[in-house]
Amino acid sequence: MNRESDNPILRLFGLQGRTALITGGSRGLGLQMAEVLGDAGARLVLSARKEDELEHAVSHLAARGIDASWIKADVADEADTLRLAQESRQRLGQIDILVNNAGASWGAPAEEHPLEAWDKVMNLNVRGMFVLCQAIARDDMIPRRKGNIINIASIYGLRAGVPGPLKTVAYNTSKGAVVNLTRSLASEWGAYGIRVNSIAPGFFPSKMTKGTLADGGQERLTGNAPLPGLGDEEDLKGVTLLLASDASKHITGQIIAVDGGVSAVL
Repeated sequence: MNRESDNPILRLFGLQGRTALITGGSRGLGLQMAEVLGDAGARLVLSARKEDELEHAVSHLAARGIDASWIKADVADEADTLRLAQESRQRLGQIDILVNNAGASWGAPAEEHPLEAWDKVMNLNVRGMFVLCQAIARDDMIPRRKGNIINIASIYGLRAGVPGPLKTVAYNTSKGAVVNLTRSLASEWGAYGIRVNSIAPGFFPSKMTKGTLADGGQERLTGNAPLPGLGDEEDLKGVTLLLASDASKHITGQIIAVDGGVSAVL
C-alpha cells in the first residue's frame, strides 16, 4: 500500500513504518499472513525451525517487494524463544505486531495419547506462545505503551471436534488455552495500550491438515457448513490486516473464527 496520507482507507489499514514478528511464518497460514502484513507496508521477521523453508519464504516475499528476514528458532524451547525475541527487537528496532502462529498437533485417542506427545503440543502451542508474548510485552510493548498481538487459535479451541476418526485431544485443549490466554492478556495489558486478539481458523489445506482432509475428510468436516469448502490462500488476509492495523484500534480480547461458519452450526 502507498499514498496513505492521501487516502483515509489506506491510513486506516496501512502498516507503513511498522514491524512484525511472525512465528511459523515460513509456509501455510503463517506465510499467508506475512504476505498481507508485508503488502500493507510492514517490515517482517519470520521464524520457524527449518532454514530452507525460511529462505524460500523470504525470497518469495522479496519478489513481492516486501522487506523480510528470518531467524531460525524453536518456540517450544524457552531459551530459543527468548533469543528470538531479543534478536527480532535488535533487527527491527521494535516489535509493533506479534503474530503467534507456530503450532503442532498429534493424533491419538485420548485413552492412548502419549504423555510425551501431550507435552510436545502444550510446550509449543501454549507455553512457547506465552513465553514469547511475555518477553515481547515486558521488554518492548509495555515500555512503549503500545503493541498488537495476534494469537492463532483454532475452531477446535471453540468446540471439542466432530465425531469420527480425527482424535486430537491435546491440540484441541491447547487451542482452548490459547483462547483464554488471549482474553487474559487482553484484560491485563490493555492498560499499557496493547491489544491482544485471536484468529480461529477452520479447515485450510496445509501440511498439518493433509491427512485429515484425505479420503472424504473434507466433505465430512465442511460439507454442512453455511459456506462449504476449505479456506483458501487469501482467506486469512482480511482479518489479519484488520487486527494488525488501526482499523481495529478499539478491538481487543476477541476470537474471530474464519471457518465458513462451521463453528456456528456444529
